[in-house]
Amino acid sequence: MVKQVRVAVIGGGVVGVSVLYHLARLGWTDCCLLERTQLTAGSTWHAAGLLPLYYPNQTMSLINKHSMQLYARLQAETGQPSGFHQCGQLRLATDHDRLDEYRAYLSFARYLGIDCALITREEAQKLWPLADLGDVIAALYHPGDGHIAPADLTQAMATGARGMGAKIHLNTEATAISRTASGEWLISTPNGDFLAEHVVTATGNYARQTGAMVGLNVPSIPVMHQYVVTETIKEFADHNRAGRPEMPVLRDDKSRFYLRQENDGLILGPYEPNPKSWAINGVPPGFGAELMTPDYDSLEPFIEGTLRRVSSFAAAGIRTVVNGPIAHTPDAFPLVGPAPGLQNYWLAEGMVAGICYGGGVGRYLAEWITEGAPTIDMWPVDPRRFNGHAGKNHTRLKNEETYGHIFDIHYPNLEMPAARPGKTSPCYDRLTRAGAVWGVAGGWERARWFDAEGNRTPETLTFRRSNAFEAIGAECRAIRNAVGLIDFTSFAKWEVSGAGAMAFLDRALANAMPKRDGRVTLAHALDENGRFCAEFTVARLAEDRFYICGPAFSEVHDDHVLRSRLRPADAATLTNVSMGWGCFTVAGPKSRELLSRIVDAPLENDSFKWFDLHEGEVGWATDVRLMRVNYCGELGWELHHPIAFQHHILDQLEQAGADLGLRHVGMRALDSLRIEKSYRAVAQELTTQNTLHELGLGRFIATGKTGFIGAQAVAERVGKESVKLVTLEVDCEAGGVEPAMNQAVRCGDKVIALTTSGAYGHFLGKHLAMAILPLDHAAEGTRLSVEILDERYDAVVIADSPHDPGNLRPRA
Repeated sequence: MVKQVRVAVIGGGVVGVSVLYHLARLGWTDCCLLERTQLTAGSTWHAAGLLPLYYPNQTMSLINKHSMQLYARLQAETGQPSGFHQCGQLRLATDHDRLDEYRAYLSFARYLGIDCALITREEAQKLWPLADLGDVIAALYHPGDGHIAPADLTQAMATGARGMGAKIHLNTEATAISRTASGEWLISTPNGDFLAEHVVTATGNYARQTGAMVGLNVPSIPVMHQYVVTETIKEFADHNRAGRPEMPVLRDDKSRFYLRQENDGLILGPYEPNPKSWAINGVPPGFGAELMTPDYDSLEPFIEGTLRRVSSFAAAGIRTVVNGPIAHTPDAFPLVGPAPGLQNYWLAEGMVAGICYGGGVGRYLAEWITEGAPTIDMWPVDPRRFNGHAGKNHTRLKNEETYGHIFDIHYPNLEMPAARPGKTSPCYDRLTRAGAVWGVAGGWERARWFDAEGNRTPETLTFRRSNAFEAIGAECRAIRNAVGLIDFTSFAKWEVSGAGAMAFLDRALANAMPKRDGRVTLAHALDENGRFCAEFTVARLAEDRFYICGPAFSEVHDDHVLRSRLRPADAATLTNVSMGWGCFTVAGPKSRELLSRIVDAPLENDSFKWFDLHEGEVGWATDVRLMRVNYCGELGWELHHPIAFQHHILDQLEQAGADLGLRHVGMRALDSLRIEKSYRAVAQELTTQNTLHELGLGRFIATGKTGFIGAQAVAERVGKESVKLVTLEVDCEAGGVEPAMNQAVRCGDKVIALTTSGAYGHFLGKHLAMAILPLDHAAEGTRLSVEILDERYDAVVIADSPHDPGNLRPRA
């Protein structure tokens, strides 16, 4: 007999049980969990159980914060001991770059209400009297951090879930998953079939195998991690017998290990720079809860580092070495949210630190399932952030790289080299010779900036102004004063065709679609709550044919959004054409003069208006789509072209622009230029937490339009906004620093917001930032401060678009 449930959670580790627990807390008790063997039989049972709040990312910090809050109350709620030790954590800074990293973190930690502080070496020494801290400059202290017993924690949440009516089925392995004609999910097990409206997979090391059951590529492969548990160490036993409090978890980031007390001994957890992947082709049949043979050779340098830090470690005997696999992902962020291309199929996979993430992941994923959206922005962990490039080999290489980088300094301008170059434009080699310094977006190589001498000089890794500053400034000035060329081949691109194409887009997007052929518009997909979901440029090629572009890094997400809104009855076809089309942006006051030399169409305003599209030839390249739009805020065009013509078009542009000062321009300059115009960026200003009206984009919701997804919520919420996106001018030149994302905005001593973007405006000669502020602080002229590297700098709210506020230059 088939058992019918609302949600089936597959996987009985800490994350799967947390999802079940939170679904039940939200009232969805008709849910079950299917576990292959016993609860915690995967990576959960052998985890060290650390609970760090620290994470230099807002989403992950909020996930960790909820975990900590839940674990602190869980025993009282369920009556089941969880083994929670709230002993705090110390992170040691032994150089000034590390100190800058901690200073940068403090900004948004304070906004998020995370209790932490930079303390002196002397203060740290009092907390860890058995360590040699002579080389320490300062330490980052989280008094609320600690560790927990993973098996006890999981059982406590299981007790809570069962108590609310959810069911847990042990020794019930999911052997097949398929979609029924009615849209439900059928899960086959040795103990009978389960029919579920929703499926959540939390299968840890089995993620790729589970995903393969439904044709899904899950970018997660296990990496081996080991830690050492010592016998009793006299000094630690004496410390405990004296009744002193448990010392904080100690993280020596430069030496790449952590230490925590374990009864009268220590746990030493190293993070090797060259880790080993495991089960690349799938977990072997019959694998249970086994551990691997310890790799003592790889432990040796960390034992030596520990001896330098804690001399009493020399007398420690080793009780055991735990060496087991943990799931990992290419960017070290978990995979939490909708599976790309599948309806009501959810992932909770790739948990690099599942014990710490478990509580928060369970809560926010349960919100997403039951309420249609989570209460925080989940883009950094959304599985759809990975485009098609993250296959098995890419995932393995990036996993090993990011694991080995966990304890390194996370500079804001750091670009990681493994599995690169990946996806490249045909002109990649030419731009490299022109001095391109490359970064990555959605698997695409994109020029970050250009070394004018063609040497590709590496950028100085820093939290302050880098050696790329002048080159980026020159690129900005080229576009503002002459003409610049940007390769945007990485754009995601689609065509929508068919008699129902217009009707589909009108329902899927909030703005009105172009009413005549050859017109372009900016349009947004909203969610059912009327909040931002995705942004597209839509060009009408014909009455029944549209060309759509979106950001490179969100291609799979945006593809999912569009396809999920396409009904079987719609007379429309959505086709992804990203790989077939290239794109160059040509922008600046001399762009018309340049293009007039190589384009067979008139470019003057009376025949080619702003937001027009014309199809024509460039040189002998045919079928080129010229769109008079750009992200720089200048006169300019995007040249969308069949990819086979890219080299010829680049030849034409470089030859025609040689005497006009044409310069290659990278993404860093573009960021400066768009902030001078207060142009919003997806995943920075544009997130799922705000409406278009709050973001100052209400004009892109067509007046009087109804019937689009989110329309009812928009009508109910318009005029009730409590926040507003603003532009700030920041007086920080004297500090040698620049505004950036996630810096605290203060009114007096109160942190009221975080910056969403920031950069030096090279043309205006001003430091600029953007932030979503409470309305009572958002008026022009409001004086505030922005906190950069733990220093406050005066700031003032200014009018949007400080460069060319009347938008005269794009229309010139």
